Amino acid sequence: MTWENIPQMVLSAADRFGDAEAVVDGPHRLSFTELADRVRAAAGAFASAGIGTGHRAAIWAPNSAEWIIAAFGLLTAGGVLVPVNTRFKAEEAGDIISRSGAKAVLVEKGFLGLDYVAPPGVPVIDLKSDFLASGSPFEGKVSGDDVSDIIFTSGTTGRPKGVMMTHAQNLAWTAHWCDTVGLREGDRYLIVNPFFHMFGYKAGCITSLIRGATMLPVPVFDVARVLELVERENVTVLPGPPTLYHSLLSARARRDLSSLRVAVTGAADIPVELIRRVVSELPFQSIFTGYGLTEAGTVSLSRSGDSFEDIATTVGIPCEGYEVRIADDGEVLVRGFCVMKGYLDDPAASTEAVDEEGWLHTGDLGSLDDRGACASRAARRTCSSWAASTPTRPRSRAFCSSIPESRRSRSSASRMSGSGRWGRPSSSGRAWSRRTT
Repeated sequence: MTWENIPQMVLSAADRFGDAEAVVDGPHRLSFTELADRVRAAAGAFASAGIGTGHRAAIWAPNSAEWIIAAFGLLTAGGVLVPVNTRFKAEEAGDIISRSGAKAVLVEKGFLGLDYVAPPGVPVIDLKSDFLASGSPFEGKVSGDDVSDIIFTSGTTGRPKGVMMTHAQNLAWTAHWCDTVGLREGDRYLIVNPFFHMFGYKAGCITSLIRGATMLPVPVFDVARVLELVERENVTVLPGPPTLYHSLLSARARRDLSSLRVAVTGAADIPVELIRRVVSELPFQSIFTGYGLTEAGTVSLSRSGDSFEDIATTVGIPCEGYEVRIADDGEVLVRGFCVMKGYLDDPAASTEAVDEEGWLHTGDLGSLDDRGACASRAARRTCSSWAASTPTRPRSRAFCSSIPESRRSRSSASRMSGSGRWGRPSSSGRAWSRRTT
């Protein structure tokens, strides 16, 4: 089944999955039918507020049912989503909100005891207010080629840049993600990855609505809370950092974890022994690691049946629709339909990042082994997305080593969670690819 745009996919979930649970957030339980109704009402609220086709709005708030309704309501109105890191200080967030041209910013007032204020002239809307329910049902005109979201990079190698991705691009790579990890109707997906990050929003919310999985958003990563939810809500899909799986191993005698089926993890270094124990001592049937970028989505993933060593020490093989090439200097290059449309209002940086042949220069060092698996050749930096859902301030995380500034001919791309070694580089320098047919 294919859809032209994200709102079409989201709203169709009501027909496809009906009264099944779509979102469980504390006392709130919404069916797919109820979620679609609330998304349409939220779209009407945005339209009444003057936010429509091509207009941008920022969400600076933790994972919640309201975040999901607001994001898809905005897209259904024809707007463009700008997620903002909840750990940003007002000055950092203000820079992104201002440069994105957001016509409003939605916040959860009081989260972590912080006062979320927007730049002068930008309205602030409380997600917990009546705003999202105040509109009449509405659906704007949306094309698959329209930009659906602008997610800003971490800024570890310079000022954060706004990555523009279209509806069609996001639907394409998330559908392949679903196929690879085996996400299916009826799964119960505990989303600890923050929604302001592509893993939480796209590989969490969008994928769940594609397949009919129940979303259980977690605003702050807390192991005890996660364990409670796994047991009480019969969670089947649980991405998380290696520390989470260590905690599951420690708690397995005290908690009922029998519902767990799919794990997705990553870090600067994953011990092979941890992967072996997760597979042999916990109920998981599958565990995956991968490599992705804000600028391209999930580029590579491990596969079911991979050995413990392959899962722990590589980031898998390229996903459908992607080509991965290693440049002469060892830089990882990525090409495919899902490579970003460009950086917002920064044509020079866009040209630096994506060359005339369509190759995205990631700024990461790596190589490809004989089976096409991606692996790093040098020590990796410690970084971000799992840490972003904890109370501490996140750092940027790469899966492979970054090219030093003095050697980098293209701008560095931001990274999503993953881990691995890139194996022996091909002497021919040819790309390994899986094209979508």
